[in-house]
Amino acid sequence: MRRAFSGSRGLIGSAVLFSFFTNLLLLTGPLFMLQVYDRVIGSRSEETLVALFGLVVFLYLFYTILEFVRARVMARVGARLHANLSDRVFRASLERAALGRTDKGASALQDLDAVKTVFASPVLLSLLDIPWTPVFAAAIFIFHPLLGWLALAGGALLVVTSLLNHWLTQTRLTEAQGTSFAGNQIARQVEDGADYLWAQGMGETMRARWQDTQTEGQRKMLRAADWTGAFGAFSKGFRMLLQSAVLAVGAYLVLQHEMTAGAIIAGSVLLGRALAPVEQVLGQWTLLHRARNGWAALRAFLGSVPEPRKPTELPAPTGDLSVRGVSVSRKRGERPILYNVSFDVAPGEAIGVIGKSGSGKTTLARALVGLVSPTAGEVRLAAAKLDQYSPERLGQFIGYLPQVVKTFDGTIAENIAQMAQSPDAERVVAAAKKAHIHEIILQLPKGYDTHISARDAQLSGGQRQRLGLARALYNDPVLLVLDEPNSALDSEGSEALNAVVKAMTEEGKSVVLMTHRTNAIKACSRLVILESGQITAQGPRDEVIQSMIKNAQDVQRILTMRAEK
Repeated sequence: MRRAFSGSRGLIGSAVLFSFFTNLLLLTGPLFMLQVYDRVIGSRSEETLVALFGLVVFLYLFYTILEFVRARVMARVGARLHANLSDRVFRASLERAALGRTDKGASALQDLDAVKTVFASPVLLSLLDIPWTPVFAAAIFIFHPLLGWLALAGGALLVVTSLLNHWLTQTRLTEAQGTSFAGNQIARQVEDGADYLWAQGMGETMRARWQDTQTEGQRKMLRAADWTGAFGAFSKGFRMLLQSAVLAVGAYLVLQHEMTAGAIIAGSVLLGRALAPVEQVLGQWTLLHRARNGWAALRAFLGSVPEPRKPTELPAPTGDLSVRGVSVSRKRGERPILYNVSFDVAPGEAIGVIGKSGSGKTTLARALVGLVSPTAGEVRLAAAKLDQYSPERLGQFIGYLPQVVKTFDGTIAENIAQMAQSPDAERVVAAAKKAHIHEIILQLPKGYDTHISARDAQLSGGQRQRLGLARALYNDPVLLVLDEPNSALDSEGSEALNAVVKAMTEEGKSVVLMTHRTNAIKACSRLVILESGQITAQGPRDEVIQSMIKNAQDVQRILTMRAEK
């Protein structure tokens, strides 16, 4: 976070310097009025009036240029801060979401936008002007001490009002924003599962939940807005009253021959200039509060996600996979999802991991591709631990097909090419043919250039699974990890899957296939049986199958004997 500002300190310093001159130039109006009322009108000199007005025009033109430059500088500080942090925040959000370690990543980019927005808004310039408020108030002492004390007391009251506004509305605004975020989460969940909700008639129930959250968020936001509005209205009204009070006191002092009439107008205008930034800050308090909370949230979020070091680039590995004593637990003290799992996969070998739902197959698959860090044990690819490869480089060597295949907003070719901006057409077609989806793609309206989205309905579940398989094969990986790859496939698709596994092994690549369906293991040479997170058997496919059959027969025989007794 500090480094993000390192290149902008000069710009911020120049904005502060410009603020010095712009606030000095704000004295132009009061001094002009003082001279007009006390000198020009008294002497009835038109030449003096023309000369003074010409000077005022020049000074205000200079002020306009400086104010414009100051606003541009601060907007660019915000843009530079966003540019310096956006990549880091995006990567951290992706890492936390992929590894399932936090749910804060979704709002981190919104927090960054809130910080950038405040730099482009006038309220930050008002914050730079606030230190000049006591200076302007002190300048009124030149006209008369009584006016100075009145202005100083009024300014102090407005500052106290600002502090009270911050103290009383901070918690309310935070609660309102939290409730609003919860409502947005419900809306996203509804969008993701819209087809299921519609089919099950759950739309009205979810709408009621969303509406309740929205209503609660709106109520809290209105309460916070009422407090902020009350302070803002008080500030505005009090400032106008204070200016009128200065005029009244000034008029009394003129009647007492203690000051001139020009000093009344100049003092009133000077007071308005002094209090204007305080009033503007109060009016934009919600924006400041959102940016302040966003900055604090970003600091905490990025502090929890250390900047990844770039590991030494290793040569391309073979498909030699080694899993040694891998255990995975959600929390300390809980029963592990995986316990002491060990097996090897040699290049040119396909292993099927069989187990019931909840046996730990998906967790094992995620551990094999680096999405889950084992609490004990290690996973090595070609003798190197997975964390010795960067995620981008590891993804080139390991193809991964998850249970739920995600498509992204882009063409079919881009989705197969892992959303590359310039897909390699030859590799895209080769991967599609290998996954036996080439002919299906050609039947689409624009073939490989057909545009699909995250919720695209042009592809069936089985076709999406084949598309995901083609994506996993795009980089010609040395290891292919398939998690329930035939869950949505028909018999033809299952045969195509077995053909892919066979082709991979013939090329000297490795395959690990997680499934609970026996028709998916035809091309596997070895099997691993997983039950409740532990390996209960492993070995050559036919031997393990025979052992399973024998065990099932023994169990059936025991049950029959018990029934006869």
